[in-house]
Amino acid sequence: MKKQFYMFIFMFLFLAIGMHFKQWTSHPIEHMMNISQGGAFGIPGIIHPLVFTILGYIVLLGLIKLFNMIFK
Repeated sequence: MKKQFYMFIFMFLFLAIGMHFKQWTSHPIEHMMNISQGGAFGIPGIIHPLVFTILGYIVLLGLIKLFNMIFK
């Protein structure tokens, strides 16, 4: 459970920095303070990072299980 939690946190940070690299490098505090104003695909601002991280986490787990089935 602890390993999965760390993987989720790593994915969250990786996706957040990867998708908003320019904002994180130029004005990170202002970017974090305005997260409630943002949003994507109709998902409210404060929830959208978690929704996309959960979707990415589910895809990653599916790929891991697929590779385990193929190469076992």
